Order: sequence, then C-alpha cells, then structure tokens
Amino acid sequence: MKFIVSSGKLLKQLQVISGVLNTNSTLPILDNFLFEVNDKNQLTISASDLETTMIAKMEVKSQENFTIAIPAKLLLDTLKTFPDQPLTFSIDEQRQIEISSDFGKYKLSGYNGAEFPKVPAVDSPSAVTISAEVLSNAVNKTIFATGNDDLRPVMSGIFCEFSPENLTFVATDAHKLVRYSRSDSKAQKVASFITPKKPLNILKGILSSTNAEVTIEYNDSNACFSFDNLRVVCRLIEGKYPNYDAVIPKENPNKLTIGRHDLLNSIKRVSIFANKTTHQVRLKMTGSELSISAEDVDFANAANERLTCSYEGEDMEIGFNSRFVMDMLANIDSDNIILEMSAPNRAGILLPEKRANESEDVLMLVMPVMLNN
Repeated sequence: MKFIVSSGKLLKQLQVISGVLNTNSTLPILDNFLFEVNDKNQLTISASDLETTMIAKMEVKSQENFTIAIPAKLLLDTLKTFPDQPLTFSIDEQRQIEISSDFGKYKLSGYNGAEFPKVPAVDSPSAVTISAEVLSNAVNKTIFATGNDDLRPVMSGIFCEFSPENLTFVATDAHKLVRYSRSDSKAQKVASFITPKKPLNILKGILSSTNAEVTIEYNDSNACFSFDNLRVVCRLIEGKYPNYDAVIPKENPNKLTIGRHDLLNSIKRVSIFANKTTHQVRLKMTGSELSISAEDVDFANAANERLTCSYEGEDMEIGFNSRFVMDMLANIDSDNIILEMSAPNRAGILLPEKRANESEDVLMLVMPVMLNN
C-alpha cells in the first residue's frame, strides 16, 4: 500500500489540525493522525481529543483504499526538516511505514486505523452559512470573556444564539460579558447552543487567512464547522446558559466619551501601581475631566493621571478591575469609546462610538469593584 504526496502541502495540513492534539491523551491512539487513502487520489487526515475532531482533505497519488494511524509528533518533526518535495509513503502488512524522500528513507511503526475513534455524526442538523470574516470577528471579540471555572462549565464556552433576524455570540465569566451580534448573517429558525473554547480558538487562527464561507451544522449535542478542505466537529457544552439580558442595565444616564488609545494606555500605566490581588483602578468623572488612579496600600505605591473627556451626567467615582477593562479596550475597533454607567455599584457598559460595520453590534459589560475610601 502506498501513496505519494507533497511534503510542504502535507505539513501545512498537519500543522492546522495538530492544534486538536492533547499532550497527555487518555487513549494512546489519540497521539496519532488517522490517514485514510482512497483510490480516487484523495487523502483524509483526522486528529481528535474525543471532544473535538478535525478533518482535512488533500490530493495525493494513490491506487488503493486503506487506513493507517501514524504517530503525530514523529511525523511532524520529520516533515518540518524537508524542503518541499514529493514523499512516498509505503505501508506493509505489519503496518511498518517507510517514507522515501530525495535524501533517503525513514522507517516508523503505524497503528491500526480501526482503533481511531469514529467522528461523531451531526444527525438531522440545522445549518447556517456565515463568512469566515464574520465568524472570526465574533470569536475574537468574545472569547477573552469566557470563564475558566470547572464548576460552571456553561460559562467556559461561547453561547451562540441564531435567529431569522441576526446571529448573536455571547461570552461571560460573571465579572465581564461581551455580546456580539450581526444582522447581515441570519439563520432560518431560532436555535441556541454553547460551543467550547478549544475548537473556537483553533478556528480563530485559521479563519483569519481565508475568505471562505463557513457552514455551521448543529444539533443538540454536536456542531460541525466546514470550509475549504477542513471540517471541525465538536461536542457542545450541556446546560442552560445564564440569562445574560437580565444583567445588562437598561438605564445608564452617565455617559463618558473618550479616546480608546488614551484610556487604554493610561490604565496600563496606572494599573502597574494597583493592588496585585484586586487590580483595582478608580475612575472619577467631573465635568470634562477623568481622573484615573490606583494604589497599593501594603507597599505604599500609588499613581494618578488626568485625561480630558466628554462626560454627561452626575459627578461619579467607580472602581474596576484594570485587567478586564484593558481586555475590552483592546478588543474594540473604534477610535473613541463610550462608557455608560448608572451607579458605582452597577455594571458599566463599554461601546464603540462609531461602528466599524453598520450590521455589527458590540456591547461589553464590566462589573465594578467596591471602592474602599
């Protein structure tokens, strides 16, 4: 059994799907790539960690049908050392693999491809098609707000809410929340599910370099993302997502408008002097002046900066975790931002002053930190 493939093209596909592999797999077979070759000159390569499976297809030269599992690390390390050239893979009855290149021959042991876990089928799915750019933006703008709490797994993924009006993506860890909506992408019927962080992080890296349309198929237990020659199938997170709408304050009479870069850089500098546990910075709004301060009483560290801003509302003082605010400011695409507030003990809402795209709606919410005067 044998096939011939370009080393450069094979390496490219393997590097893409190797993001799924875990360093400490419970099943030894998961340390391998599954190669499925058919007599139509097509190679299908799969990698899995049981929760997420990634499948790539590519052209090879072959006259036979067979499957073999090949050790992932050994194959990747070997391919990285070759300039682009044709490689011949020959496999015998004992699953011994011989790779022939322009430089020489390399032997390694393969494993029974039948032991590789089957890709979960997404039975009777609903489907929506969305551009790679939209999905990439949705993931980039929300994924930083997901939680890491094992006790609340529903918060460790992105909540996808699809309807005939729009597609909405939400992430929260109970301290911060991001809601990202697109009215230029729609689904035929209402549906919602929670996608885990890992497959989305992998997709985020690939989507930025393609202009393809992504087809998302989903049912109650699995979702499948297909584009170009790739498929990512993942198990969805079970459970009920918190009612995020109820957390967003509707009446926010105090509005601060300020340059995003100025505020971000100021908080970066001031937060160096903040308490290392709370990371608290204090914002004080009076008229057209914003005062940003932080202190660490234990080490007698303190910093204070003043910025000009446009502010409508009553004079106010509010505390935030500087890390959360910096994360949010780094993920807004607008020169100026609006911070809406109702009271020092209620959540603040960050919005871009101008939308980069009319059909895009981004709202970021951050919970305040209690100030100890």
